[in-house]
Amino acid sequence: MLAELHTIAFTHRRFEVGKIGALHIEVDDQLVRLPKVKAKFKLPELLFISTCNRVEISFFATDEITNSWLFDFLQALYPSIASSTITDYLINLELYKDEKAIEHAFSVASSIDSMIVGEREIITQVRTSYEHCRKAGLTGDRFRLLMKHVIETAKKVYTETSIATKPVSVVSLAYQHLKRLNIGLDARILVIGAGVTNTTMCRYLKKHGFKNFAVFNRTVAKGQLLADELKGVSHRLEDLINYKAGFDVIISCTGTDFHVISPEIYQSLLNGEDDKKIVIDIAIPQDLNPIIAENHSLTHISVDVLQKISNQNLKERTKEVDHVMQIIELALIDFRTKVKERDVEVAMKSVPKQVKEIKATAINDVFKTEIENMDEQSREVLEKVIGYMEKKYISGPMKLAKKIILDNV
Repeated sequence: MLAELHTIAFTHRRFEVGKIGALHIEVDDQLVRLPKVKAKFKLPELLFISTCNRVEISFFATDEITNSWLFDFLQALYPSIASSTITDYLINLELYKDEKAIEHAFSVASSIDSMIVGEREIITQVRTSYEHCRKAGLTGDRFRLLMKHVIETAKKVYTETSIATKPVSVVSLAYQHLKRLNIGLDARILVIGAGVTNTTMCRYLKKHGFKNFAVFNRTVAKGQLLADELKGVSHRLEDLINYKAGFDVIISCTGTDFHVISPEIYQSLLNGEDDKKIVIDIAIPQDLNPIIAENHSLTHISVDVLQKISNQNLKERTKEVDHVMQIIELALIDFRTKVKERDVEVAMKSVPKQVKEIKATAINDVFKTEIENMDEQSREVLEKVIGYMEKKYISGPMKLAKKIILDNV
């Protein structure tokens, strides 16, 4: 199992967030593209993870993963991206395999590989991505075992270390930036997107006294839930261009792969107002068309801006990384044992069936005549003896095999 895991990673270390955003695949589209790629490359299991600062594709494969294989794989996954661009991505991607891929998975969920070290949101993003792929039939027993251990380890990291004690997540940084702008609590806030990030951001704002919210979302029911929580009003995303009540702040974070706020929509939203506006755009790729910031008076708070701010806070968290690594090292040792135990279980899966077949042959063929000549009481005793031995022959070898493995880890 360990020797077959590979992870292709596009992260903030080697790519601008905009280029990472171009690799984002919406959940509905994942259901179309990922199964085809999985089948084409004969991958037994496939996992796709996309966050605000990374896109990763993990899979199990026995084939040698060459540059040529990676090029074909990326081209199949992103058919609309030009070959020359695929080559550029190929040059700078990170490739992990074997135990390095396992360790990388632990590091990602524990946030020490994040753009913002200690960002708790990553554990939810990893778990949600896995659930999407599991429900789509893309993952199986091996990713189930891996992700269970990864999530458990990440929870331990956040509980036993102070890696996340001083929040520097995208949401908290955005709020702190907004707070420094001295926005009044009666500010008109347009919320575009009702996902986890925007919901967390709006709860932050409501907690601190903001109360004037208008929520726009593609899924009406989901947008209505957030609007109800904020005591605001809900609108369909497509009605954004018709909204004429004005705004002071836009908070936008959708999962689309295009600019939701076009120059035409922004001009319509202004509805003749010319005072300086604030746009908090924490989507990847960004929801605000860059031309808008060039042609209008506004304060644009983007993921790029937040990344620069977060760099100032990383030093305070770096000292905890060593502690986190110690937890991950112990988790890796434990995981190796779990994998070997699971390998034993899989290898011995047929033992119960074989024992039952031997029992049936003995009773119905080999000793059929002798058993038929027994009195009823003797047959009952024999059945109990055989049943007892059957259980022991199934559980005994399993326990012995596990003990041998554990003693040699």
